[in-house]
Amino acid sequence: MSTIRENYLNVMQRIEKASQRAGRDPKEVKLVAVSKTVEVERIREAIDAGVSILGENYVQEARKKIEEIGRQVEWHFIGHLQTNKAKYAVRLFDLIHSVDSLPLAEELDRRAQKEDQIIKVMIEVNLSGEASKFGTQEEKAFELAKEICRMKNLSLVGLMTMPPYFDSPELSRPYFIQLRQLKERLEKEGIPLKELSMGMSNDFEIAIEEGATYVRVGTAIFGPRKV
Repeated sequence: MSTIRENYLNVMQRIEKASQRAGRDPKEVKLVAVSKTVEVERIREAIDAGVSILGENYVQEARKKIEEIGRQVEWHFIGHLQTNKAKYAVRLFDLIHSVDSLPLAEELDRRAQKEDQIIKVMIEVNLSGEASKFGTQEEKAFELAKEICRMKNLSLVGLMTMPPYFDSPELSRPYFIQLRQLKERLEKEGIPLKELSMGMSNDFEIAIEEGATYVRVGTAIFGPRKV
């Protein structure tokens, strides 16, 4: 069985190759190691191997891990964030990938103001239309982006999406193209966005070819997740 270190190095090599295929600098692509349900000891192994960003889906779980592991890495929130957890999220996370509504953005802004912080956020966009997926609809993303840009304590840095799961990673490509094109349209409207958070263990190479700057990889590093 391969070790976390071997898995990490393999993923980094795949990021490099995918970047080169797309004519991109591999340094433009940042790896978020998805550590939900992963034990602290195994997360420490990943950090020792070189992981510098951890992605968590649940506020409570993340809080315990951050207390144990500390701040030598960046902590990103990548799951669905309930408005009543916003007050904890602004204290815990360096970047929130999954802002999907105006009420959530307003609550994050209010809480960040109380903490005297500016929080980096991305808008999660639901491009598949699946009811099981969170995210704002594509046609509402511009209005939400404009509102967030007016907020003093939120810094909008990019967009995030999660396509449906396909056996063939190539089938994810249209969704990644769609998110990149949405980013380009928002930029033309005067909303500069640096980041695209897209691509997971099964399709991150395709995402890199289409412009991803953050890829969220769990299983390919830590192995199959405990349910």
